[in-house]
Amino acid sequence: MNSMKKTSNGVSKSLIVASGEHQENGQQLVVCFGEMLVDFVPTVGGVSLAEAPAFKKAPGGAPANVAVGISRLGGSSAFIGKVGDDEFGYMLADMLKQNNVDTSGVRFDPGARTALAFVTLRADGEREFMFFRNPSADMLLLESELDVDLLRQATIFHYGSISLIAEPCRSAHLAAMKIAKSSGSILSYDPNLRLPLWPSAEAAREGIMSIWEIADVIKVSEEEIVFLTEGEDPNDDNVVLKKLFHPNLKLLLVTEGPEGCRYYTKEFRGRVGGIKAAAVDTTGAGDAFVSGLLCNMVSNLQLYQDETRLREALQFANACGALTVTERGAIPAMPTREAVLQALPKPLAKKLCSCCLWFM
Repeated sequence: MNSMKKTSNGVSKSLIVASGEHQENGQQLVVCFGEMLVDFVPTVGGVSLAEAPAFKKAPGGAPANVAVGISRLGGSSAFIGKVGDDEFGYMLADMLKQNNVDTSGVRFDPGARTALAFVTLRADGEREFMFFRNPSADMLLLESELDVDLLRQATIFHYGSISLIAEPCRSAHLAAMKIAKSSGSILSYDPNLRLPLWPSAEAAREGIMSIWEIADVIKVSEEEIVFLTEGEDPNDDNVVLKKLFHPNLKLLLVTEGPEGCRYYTKEFRGRVGGIKAAAVDTTGAGDAFVSGLLCNMVSNLQLYQDETRLREALQFANACGALTVTERGAIPAMPTREAVLQALPKPLAKKLCSCCLWFM
């Protein structure tokens, strides 16, 4: 593991505010913002969408996945977004409630349908997407529809980039970030690149990077690094640090699929190996990873300053991702805390149980 020079670093006022004031039912709250939709996944693996004999309906959408993932792990989460005033929209809202996610920020649009996505993992290992949103309800969330009180409760405010693609949702997204940031929230960003949804590759790159320097925590995949740096080596630490690490960033994470992840802070950097799993459907694996990380970070906001604790949290997050690929669909596959602990090496699982890492 490579190391950078360590320096002593105090806790910022914003962290103290977040730690002391942002609670729901005694727990620190993670508020997730963005799209929620219905994924249709082939009933068999290794086929293209055209070859699929049938599809299984599954709730999805990256921010919604993270909200459910955190709740499954025993954390406290809320979702802010918009769905259609239709059967799918109410199904998704009910799913959040069933998973103990706060739905006070969910809105229903009477004039637009809930978004749909067809997703498959082809035989060559590549994911294939087909989206139906012309426009879908999630794109039409208005700034005036934001639950400001809920945003102000967020210890961590998590979001992606899909909600930046079109107005009026883009303005609502930017306003929500501003409210959360001014309230002392940690801002967590997973770009979750879905190129077919953007007008062009350049528009996607510019849109994703337009809010890059506001985030406190960013998670990207190797493929996203290649895209954002226009073809540079995602495994080169110098590329990552020079092109993607910004002065306000507390933690940058690079996911490597089954190989694990890399982490970068102002004080240190390193890599944590993954957990091997038989992949049935990789949809939602990155979201499960984020859930595992945020569930730890929300109760220990100085996590990024303690390399030992950070590595333990990342082992936990890697296990969350690994378990998710063993089932079809994103939200149905999100693991429980007990399942994750069973997947970890016994000494680490015992340590996490004894110190209650995510509820300190």
